[in-house]
Amino acid sequence: MASSARPALLLAGLLATAGAAHFVAPKQFDTIVPESLPGSARAWTAASGAVELALAAGLALPATRRTSARAAALFFAAVFPANVKMAYDWRDRPAPARAAAYARLPLQVPLILWARKAGRAQV
Repeated sequence: MASSARPALLLAGLLATAGAAHFVAPKQFDTIVPESLPGSARAWTAASGAVELALAAGLALPATRRTSARAAALFFAAVFPANVKMAYDWRDRPAPARAAAYARLPLQVPLILWARKAGRAQV
């Protein structure tokens, strides 16, 4: 693997794992879907999982890597409200769980930066 492609392929692996998790264990994702979204939480869970799988495939392919990386950065920004909802909903949980929920909030920034880096990988 070319070292310039490594960030893209690692991000593809992360997104593929997360996308699959949406279908294997959807309940944990259903609970963080903001109520303001129309339709069922399960539909949003499935849709976001499918998007993650598609982004993973796009990042893995050199021909679609740049576009997929840009879309991944936008996706990471778009799911931020779910992380806010999780942090709010978990505010009364034990400290370790609460800390995990709060840690997800700033994590979006490095994920967005990672996606931008992946888009610069040589094709």
